[in-house]
Amino acid sequence: MTDLSIKVKEVGIDKLDNNSFTNKIPFLKSASRAIKKFMKRYETIKVQIDRIENELEKARMQMLKDISMFDTLYQKNLDYFRELQVYISAGEEKLTELREVTLPKLYSEVENSDNPMSSQLVRDFEDNVNRFEKKVHDLKISKTIAIQTAPQIKLIQNNDKLLVDKIQTAILNTIPLWKGQIVIALGLQRQQNALKMQREITDATNALLTKNSEILKQNTIDVARESERGIVDIETLKKVNENLISTIEETIKIQQEGHEARKNAETELVGIEQKLKETLLSVQNGSYNK
Repeated sequence: MTDLSIKVKEVGIDKLDNNSFTNKIPFLKSASRAIKKFMKRYETIKVQIDRIENELEKARMQMLKDISMFDTLYQKNLDYFRELQVYISAGEEKLTELREVTLPKLYSEVENSDNPMSSQLVRDFEDNVNRFEKKVHDLKISKTIAIQTAPQIKLIQNNDKLLVDKIQTAILNTIPLWKGQIVIALGLQRQQNALKMQREITDATNALLTKNSEILKQNTIDVARESERGIVDIETLKKVNENLISTIEETIKIQQEGHEARKNAETELVGIEQKLKETLLSVQNGSYNK
């Protein structure tokens, strides 16, 4: 659109002002040469405007393809979200079974077992359960990301739709309007050439140029303002950013808590092993004394 605005300005309607046009009257032949020169310039710029229009149409078609692609991406994200829900539900059920049924049963068997290594086997199993719990937690994080991805996809898709609408408006309305205004300006200028009175021609031409420049200025300002309008509220972007930061911070916090829990567990393991060693030494010393 910026290139288009520059090309329209290059047509040079303002070149047909008092210095290049009206001062040549009543020598209409000279004025006619100025009009012909203007027409030649207009034909050149018209080709360039048509090229820019084609580029806008290509951009519009590409965005329409992107919109369709985002529909597919949104559906895939939705399917992924549903799969995660199934996996998380199954994982939580299994964790509940392992912690409330399987582990208590194994601890009971260890207490009644004479095998000193059985406690280590139970510990290994409990470590596996903890790792499985972390995997389930990772799935929950992925689920949260999938939830955030959905509105992000829709935001991008909606942005593309807004741009498609604006480009289509430019192609169907703005560009024809500018072309028409150029032709109208030329036609009005030719009408002025037919006037007999130099003063009437001068006054009418000045009025025409002033009016057209005001209309062109207003149209250009309106189009520029419309093009510069925001397509997404800044508050929405801030909210998405805050949610993403909160998610990252919560994830880091959970990882730190998991790390501390594992460190505590390692300390407890050392204590358990020490107690086990002391117990075995006590049993061996007792047997030796006998």
